[in-house]
Amino acid sequence: MRLCLKFLVAAITFALPIASQAATCTSQGELSPQDRAALTTLAGRISDAVISQDINSLQAALLPAESAEWNGIRGAIEQAAPIVKGGKTQLRNLYLLDASSQTAPADTQFFCSSPNGAITVSINMHALPPGRYAIALADAVGAQLAGQMGIVLAWDGSAWRFAGLSTHQGVFDGHDGLWYWTRARGLAKVDPWSAWYSYDAARFLLLPLDYISSPNLDKLQKEQSEIQNSPQSAFPYTLRAGDRTWKVDAVALDPSLAEPDLAVVYESTGVTDPAAQRTEATAVFSAFLKAQPGIRANFHGLWAYAMINGKRTPIMELPMTQIP
Repeated sequence: MRLCLKFLVAAITFALPIASQAATCTSQGELSPQDRAALTTLAGRISDAVISQDINSLQAALLPAESAEWNGIRGAIEQAAPIVKGGKTQLRNLYLLDASSQTAPADTQFFCSSPNGAITVSINMHALPPGRYAIALADAVGAQLAGQMGIVLAWDGSAWRFAGLSTHQGVFDGHDGLWYWTRARGLAKVDPWSAWYSYDAARFLLLPLDYISSPNLDKLQKEQSEIQNSPQSAFPYTLRAGDRTWKVDAVALDPSLAEPDLAVVYESTGVTDPAAQRTEATAVFSAFLKAQPGIRANFHGLWAYAMINGKRTPIMELPMTQIP
């Protein structure tokens, strides 16, 4: 079971941290009219095609080097459908990335500045081949889940082509990332655990791409790290209910159902019968919410992941209203 509702397809792999000297980034406001027009047109077409699920148009726009990966790309596009359904494309930002002076694939970091010279975002790519690329951020305005799209474009020598896609929702229950950020700040002193995971929700909702960072997101991370008595160093976390004890290895945001759920990973007693597994998971949930009661009011539900013989096994999800 995924812990993140996100779909990424590209010949390029993205990661952190990065170092490369032979790379430049041009932000949208600094693009030449020709580049801006070409990238805006193609990014708009790709976004529209993702929203309408026009598979043929997307395949026709694909970078030839990606043709062998088409089945996976198509699957990711189809899985994005509920995230962008009913939306209308609105481009948010464009970044032109030039790594053409590299002599071989390399981990590459691009610093993208605003017209006044301030760093606005950094974009980090792993094992990037020499060439010219672009990142387009777009929103599916009006979609119930406020879908966000991160589109990777690549120059094939004569034209810009579609090279990758990342999409995920922009809201939980109608609330966006800034709402969760504000909530996290309000909870930081009174309910550190709920604050911590509200910061995680804010981070997840604010950008569709994990390989982009910005001063605002750096500020969010700094605020989160300063929470006292947070779960940052709480694991393994011991839960007790009567004469029963469980060790929780991790708790993390889990938006698999497009809801702000938390995944609870715990050491199982070893039960294998499905009914007994569900009973155990419910008991773990109940003990966890008694230990951290604020979680019940601030999140939708809990996922159970049992560690059995060193293997993580998904058991079930329960809304808070169904947990005793």
